Amino acid sequence: MKKVRRRIGKYEVGRTIGEGTFAKVKFAKNSETGESVAIKIMDKTTILKHRMVEQIKREISIMKIVRHPNIVRLHEVLSSQTKIYIILEFVMGGELYDRIVQRGKLSEDESRRYFQQLIDAVAHCHKKGVYHRDLKPENLLLDAFGNLKVSDFGLSALTKQGVDLLHTTCGTPSYVAPEVLSNQGYDGAAADVWSCGVILYVLKAGYLPFEEADLSTLYRRTSAAEFVCPSWFSTGTTTLIHKILDPNPKTRVKIGEIRKDPWFQRNYLPLKLNEDEQVNLDDVQAVFDDIEDQYVPVQSEITEGGPLVMNAFEMITLSQGLNLSPLFDRHQDYVKRQTRFVSRKPAKVIISSIKVVAESMGLKLQSRNYKMRIEGLSANKAGQFAVVLEVYEVAPCLYMVDVRKAAGDTLDYHKFYKNLCAKLENIIWRPTETMPDSGLLRQMTL
Repeated sequence: MKKVRRRIGKYEVGRTIGEGTFAKVKFAKNSETGESVAIKIMDKTTILKHRMVEQIKREISIMKIVRHPNIVRLHEVLSSQTKIYIILEFVMGGELYDRIVQRGKLSEDESRRYFQQLIDAVAHCHKKGVYHRDLKPENLLLDAFGNLKVSDFGLSALTKQGVDLLHTTCGTPSYVAPEVLSNQGYDGAAADVWSCGVILYVLKAGYLPFEEADLSTLYRRTSAAEFVCPSWFSTGTTTLIHKILDPNPKTRVKIGEIRKDPWFQRNYLPLKLNEDEQVNLDDVQAVFDDIEDQYVPVQSEITEGGPLVMNAFEMITLSQGLNLSPLFDRHQDYVKRQTRFVSRKPAKVIISSIKVVAESMGLKLQSRNYKMRIEGLSANKAGQFAVVLEVYEVAPCLYMVDVRKAAGDTLDYHKFYKNLCAKLENIIWRPTETMPDSGLLRQMTL
């Protein structure tokens, strides 16, 4: 088999870190500056086929407009003759959702800090006429310093002057404001504030204020604001959440009032932004209009061998710093949407073992070289569930299996990963020490 490592313009492209219906996200490094980035790759024919040109243009434009320290930064947009490449800030700390799952609930101070950063980011969006419409912990990332970054503007709206109400029903049911479901138009700012209130509740409680098995009951409880704050909530938290989760958008607290709230104000340090920064959207239009004439070179470096080799630089970016132990201790990271385990078995044995396990679980499997996709029904049989696995060589006779969710519910993914690891006990390698042997890094080349 041949190993392929690509370059997109000045970017050296590495492993896949995310995969969806219409796009893949790959880790990459700017060869000129050494900066880590994430590249969202979309196929042009797929975009045209599904009539998503305007939606993608809007998402890209919005991300260029809403530059803020607590929003994932869009560096640039490139294109080849067949692909569109969105170059994004690489945020290595994972999702806020992961932290909630790991800890169950967060402390008062930590919850407040994340909420302050969320409100600052959302306020900035609203100032620019942008409404996110899908705020939830899965779309809130954490950087290496624990700072919050709002991501995924795929459902966002950029309002035109003179347009007061939005009409598209969208968002995630447990986080969506009741008026969004009324089909009578809604204020995008008030709807985003509601979602922020649900997020604050989840941060402090570790579970949702509104959670039902069927949507009709969920919507009824949401519209009536039927929720109870746990006993461990402080008075300040409870008071603010009740002001935010007001089912009447006209009396619901506004962002300016949230920022003045005594609970919110504690240890709050407002950010000073460069409001004079100019935004040029010409390249966004060029990507779609001049695709045949303006494109970056895409090069492939091909060598003979087995699975793709993951170098030390990529491994360090996986591990949130220089501590590599999470790479080799599956118990530390099973809650994440992207997880991994290590094996000393040959790559072909790893692949065949996973195939046997997938078939024993009654799952559909597609395999190509050292990458496979496993599909099945979700736990409640309401939708499709899919996982992608890829084998990397990290040192001679040492392989890492990267596992990531491609479709379906994150909780289903957690259960699948735990079950998979339990059935692959015979091939998973666990070092006797928490850190891998110091010789491992010496064997890997940058």
